Amino acid sequence: MAKKTPFYNKHVENNGKIILFAGFLMPIQYRSIIQEVKRVRTTVGMFDVSHMGRIEVSGAGAIDFVNKITTNDPYKLANFQAQYSVMCYPDGGIVDDIVVYKLPDKFLLVVNAANRAKDYEWMLSNKIGDINIINVSDEVAQLAIQGPKAEPVMQKIVDISLERIGFYRSAMGRVAEIHSLITRTGYTGEDGFEIYFDATHAERVWDAVLDAGKEFDVEPVGLGARDTLRLEMKYCLYGNDIDETTTPLEAELGWITKLDKGDFIGRDALLKQKATGIKRKLVAFEMMDRVIPRHNYKIFKDDEEIGRVTSGNFSPSINKCIGLGYVNTPFDEIGTVITVECRGKPAKAIVVKPPFYKYGTRK
Repeated sequence: MAKKTPFYNKHVENNGKIILFAGFLMPIQYRSIIQEVKRVRTTVGMFDVSHMGRIEVSGAGAIDFVNKITTNDPYKLANFQAQYSVMCYPDGGIVDDIVVYKLPDKFLLVVNAANRAKDYEWMLSNKIGDINIINVSDEVAQLAIQGPKAEPVMQKIVDISLERIGFYRSAMGRVAEIHSLITRTGYTGEDGFEIYFDATHAERVWDAVLDAGKEFDVEPVGLGARDTLRLEMKYCLYGNDIDETTTPLEAELGWITKLDKGDFIGRDALLKQKATGIKRKLVAFEMMDRVIPRHNYKIFKDDEEIGRVTSGNFSPSINKCIGLGYVNTPFDEIGTVITVECRGKPAKAIVVKPPFYKYGTRK
């Protein structure tokens, strides 16, 4: 049976086009996807991201456990700091990409919607030490407010100074008088916040954000625009750009893979892969022809198949068709001209340096 987030009634009230996504009834768009992308890039938009998973880890051994299951180094986190990371299988394939928040009394791990149950079971199966692992996904609402005007909008309804919250930092405060974790994170390339609070107050907070943002024409934004915004920044989407068949080194996520931090699940396989050399890499490319590259389209260099498209769409922010895909090395070099087979017809593209959109307020 399809699930609903605590904001579902608000999606219906705002004429959201509802689809089934990762088991949830979610809005793909309210107006047009292009309009919603431009709203976030120019002023501010609001996303329901309560379909994501939220798992709390506490106890004396919490940090050792988080260190074991993630590639990044949680020992470097200060209280109220966040960290992008991935969890790997022993063979180096990716379980999921996650955001890790270090709070004074626990860690909060935010995982992808489609992986909520799988990730929770993975954590339980790898439990070590004196820890508690609690899935609080259904009790906690998650709302993202993104765009260059996100701070002035949110400051109207928050009781602490948002200016003091740095990028990938967080703080406890009240949003519309509701006790919340306020984080300066997001999935759009723009400044903004993700807030976590008791799901019973969801509609109250939703209304407060829309009311506070009226002067900047704030509006709710759907999954379609969210996917376009993240693609413009070359942010990976699990199930498309990364999955159990890809490693963080292949996905150009070496910067969050701390092979020198000590043992973690997948480390031995990743050390071996690094020593023998990466055979393929995830690249960003812009189409030279006005055609959209779709997931799993074949990529060629001359007449040789060298890879597959993982994500592709039209980018309203740069007015070009763009894509991501894995290609065999050495065809990953920036400036390499490739061919994407789009609906059986060849279309030229060029490998470019990401992000595609280079003017975001947060990169």
